[in-house]
Amino acid sequence: MLEVTDLHVYYGQIHALKGISFRVGKGEIVTLLGNNGAGKTTTLRTLSGLLAPRQGDVRFEGSSLLGIAAHDVVLKGITHVPEGRRIFNRLSVVENLEMGAYTRGDSAIAEDMERVFTTFPRLKERRTQVAGTLSGGEQQMLAIGRALMARPRLLLLDEPSMGLAPVLVEQIFETVLAINRQGVTVLLVEQNAAMALSIAERGYVLETGRLPLEGAARELADNPEVRRAYLGEA
Repeated sequence: MLEVTDLHVYYGQIHALKGISFRVGKGEIVTLLGNNGAGKTTTLRTLSGLLAPRQGDVRFEGSSLLGIAAHDVVLKGITHVPEGRRIFNRLSVVENLEMGAYTRGDSAIAEDMERVFTTFPRLKERRTQVAGTLSGGEQQMLAIGRALMARPRLLLLDEPSMGLAPVLVEQIFETVLAINRQGVTVLLVEQNAAMALSIAERGYVLETGRLPLEGAARELADNPEVRRAYLGEA
């Protein structure tokens, strides 16, 4: 479904991504692990059209995404839940969800909103509440729900567990699994390596703009280097 080949991305003179290549198959959950500054967010921003690579290619369902504006990437079936949620704080929950469907003009928007409310019942309870007054966990639910309103085939998730209590982290990851079971492919960027590897089929480890390790999630979870660097084991 997604093929990334020899991707080089710069911030000015800083070489952030140094020729990374990876793939995400249809129906998979694939995780991208790495410490702060490794290039994880840069990768997702490039895939969603917010950054332009200097070299390499990104192909989605056989077509290159190079040179395509971010809003057109959404139209092609990719949505991005950014780090820090980036909801519209002054809009209500419903208005935020409507913004997720801004590229659509069909008659099924209300039906999809109800589907989001079924996935996140807490949002239905707070449908008229101003989004900026929601808790951190509720805001993360809203950010994911807003992305789902565009009916993505590929969902890019950037650090969905950041700043959440452990019980909410488990709930978010269970929701990611449920979304995947509904047919949405997921590329998950996450510092909580244990949780990410527990739900993913495959994973890649990103270190200072390179991908030195990849493999099945179970293999990565058993890898001594991964266990030492990302799972907190000596």
